[in-house]
Amino acid sequence: MTRVTDTTDRNDLDEAIAEVEQGLSVLFGRVRLVYKSAAAQIHPELRPVGYKILSTVVRLGETNASVLADLLETDKAVVSRQIKMLEDADLVVSRVDDNDGRARVISPTAGAVDRVKAARATQQDRLRGLLRSRPEAEVRAFADMLRLITES
Repeated sequence: MTRVTDTTDRNDLDEAIAEVEQGLSVLFGRVRLVYKSAAAQIHPELRPVGYKILSTVVRLGETNASVLADLLETDKAVVSRQIKMLEDADLVVSRVDDNDGRARVISPTAGAVDRVKAARATQQDRLRGLLRSRPEAEVRAFADMLRLITES
């Protein structure tokens, strides 16, 4: 009898894991749409990858293309092209790195900081609205599960 229960429990767990996988797939699709919308909110020619780069520059304050490529797990050539577009749109400025004359330090403009904050506020308001309807224990359990997934 124990074997049937163990098998049933395992099958139930497998089904639950499959539901999580499906949910993550849908979530990733929605995240891409959020990035696309946020990019359009900031500049009509900004692509989602450009938004990711810009929002990271805003978060870090200043950085360089190599750090961005590593953090975002993106090809450095893609990062360089997007930084050029961001500079042309007056969303970032770059200067020669004092420690390495071959590298450039990228910083956000004040206008970029304001635009990214506005785009983030829209996203954060929506997320807060969804999560505030749930008990705190569920939200904390969800945060723990996200940490488990992102730290492994």
